[in-house]
Amino acid sequence: MEEKKGLARNAANYGDREFALYLRRSFAKSMGYSRDALARPVVGIADTGSDLNNCHRTAPELIEAVKRGVLMAGGLPMSFPTVSLCEPYLNPCSMHYRNLMALDTEAMISAQPMDAVVLVGGCDKTVPAQLMAAASAGVPAVQLVTGPMSANRFQGERLAACTDCRRYWARYRAGEVDEARIEEVEGALATTAGTCGVMGTASTMACIAAVLGFMPLEGASIPAVHADRLRIAEEAGAQAVRLIHKPVAPTALLTPQSIENALRVLLALGGSTNALVHLAAIAGRAGVAIDYHRLNELSDTTPVLVDLKPTGEGYMEDFHFAGGMKALLHELRDLLHLDCPDLDGVTLGERLGAGPAYVDRTYIKARENPVSPVGGLVALHGSLAPEGAILKRSAATPALFETEARCLVFDGLEDLAARIDDPALDVEPGDIMILKGAGPLSSAGMPEAGYLPIPKKLARAGVKDMVRMSDCRMSGTAFGTVVLHIAPEAVAGGPLALVETGDRVRLSVEKRSLDLLVDEATLAERRARWTPPEVPKRGWDALVRREVTQAPQGADLRFLLPEGQ
Repeated sequence: MEEKKGLARNAANYGDREFALYLRRSFAKSMGYSRDALARPVVGIADTGSDLNNCHRTAPELIEAVKRGVLMAGGLPMSFPTVSLCEPYLNPCSMHYRNLMALDTEAMISAQPMDAVVLVGGCDKTVPAQLMAAASAGVPAVQLVTGPMSANRFQGERLAACTDCRRYWARYRAGEVDEARIEEVEGALATTAGTCGVMGTASTMACIAAVLGFMPLEGASIPAVHADRLRIAEEAGAQAVRLIHKPVAPTALLTPQSIENALRVLLALGGSTNALVHLAAIAGRAGVAIDYHRLNELSDTTPVLVDLKPTGEGYMEDFHFAGGMKALLHELRDLLHLDCPDLDGVTLGERLGAGPAYVDRTYIKARENPVSPVGGLVALHGSLAPEGAILKRSAATPALFETEARCLVFDGLEDLAARIDDPALDVEPGDIMILKGAGPLSSAGMPEAGYLPIPKKLARAGVKDMVRMSDCRMSGTAFGTVVLHIAPEAVAGGPLALVETGDRVRLSVEKRSLDLLVDEATLAERRARWTPPEVPKRGWDALVRREVTQAPQGADLRFLLPEGQ
């Protein structure tokens, strides 16, 4: 039986399918559509615009451009709202709702009459949620990101969220910046529409979506306020119509080879640690697993080539005008699987062609002159992290890579907030600070709290970095020697749950190890006393506690994974 197209797709069944379509057309005509318009194939447009999402301020004009592209290509565009996520506006954090957005988006794509879909997103959890949804829904999908904000020129320096936010806040905590100055800077950090202007999670995920083939390479980095962003939106609409005539399932772009390409890009960008959790979730929807040992092999053979904040000095607009993804991928060409196709069936090698027309080596380095000869991320294993942990070495202090020290433990975010700035806190610059109870299973929802603040008394004494460890995440715009995503997490009863202040912990980047130096008898005694936190009684929180996986598996919900995963 021939698959129905356009408005006839996914019609309800009242026992009379012709009546269902008749009813649907009659209601559609109440919105002013002609019968000829309703006979066209339908392109859905996922609208994540929201007054509570500054990153998506341009969504309305992007959607208009997408509609223009769809109409010119012969389709009928129909936008629909979904959950919209923006980190500063959500409690406990946006990560807690990434899977909810994925579930909502998948349901709306699957249930409504659309032959292809354009996913309009940008803020860092949004793009992963949309790609997860697309992979599970199976409807051909095009990714369109809102694009990065532009850096602001302010009193002799350039500023953009959010690395500069953190830099100034650290100076404020250290007493180097007063109340009046921090308030003045607050209004200068994010002055245009768009996602964070550095190589944070939003920008990293945009670059990953592009190398996976869900959008053109240049679409990853065009500034939000540039006219080219509207032109790429128009092309997204045309691309969606092409997919109707020559369908490509999203999972066709999610292969072991394409995921490995994405990992290479993540490492070469010096990209966000969050991207690893998100990429694991996206790949997991297609039945592809990410192996941390393979990640380390890739990291040791992939140089960091992009010199942007938080690990360098530039901004996303600099990366774009320096040659962007095409220039970067050309440098990595011999390390990539060049036969991976995009939505049009064009291979990555063909997309790259002979090479970039232009490259600015200020921001995109040549292989022989890298920012770092090795990749930005490493995975650690050991008695404290049997299932793994992640360190962003490109944003860390090399002098701290080999550290054995006593630890200062904070049991959850409330404990951290209550004690971190206590003048009587027993802490020294050489200590290891550990936060536990903030992983995917926790009521905190795996927030970006892994970037523990330097205790105020140490910050005011000039301490800029310390070893910090946790089962949660940190912002892709953050920096420092921070071990993240420790698995199993504390709430799951992993070794992290048993750590106490005064224990000694050993970090070795060279050996890729993370160990708790406490004897087994002591740990067994502690485990016998340990009780897991109370389980939420209802709603989304209860569902997350029951179903969420650990960070190495992408912190996705088990019932949304392919059968057998």
